[in-house]
Amino acid sequence: MEEKIKAYLQGLEAGDYQQLISLFADDAVVHSPLYGKRSARTFYRELLDDSSASRIRLLHIYHQPGGRRAAVNFIYEWALANGSQVAFDCVDLFEWNEEEKITELKIIYDASQSRPALEQQHNQSP
Repeated sequence: MEEKIKAYLQGLEAGDYQQLISLFADDAVVHSPLYGKRSARTFYRELLDDSSASRIRLLHIYHQPGGRRAAVNFIYEWALANGSQVAFDCVDLFEWNEEEKITELKIIYDASQSRPALEQQHNQSP
């Protein structure tokens, strides 16, 4: 699972939609403080459309060998499409199926800085 989490973080940092989606089951869902509950496909389209760049600093991966749940803690530096930048300490909670595809992802962080930046960007859009 550690390799899959690292592949997930690499895809997120690179903004690589195909790499990210390849890690998820077809019916996977993502729970996000900013976007709410979405299908993984919808969530990553929206996130990547709202982003211009991301930088990730991995802090720790938590998992139990043979288990179907894991967590990762990282610092996420997010540059929005309008140039706004926010950084936050994030924890992602993963659940996998038998095929080792992500079925559910819960994203946990303090959205008090990122929410106003995203709302400002959406209000500026034509």
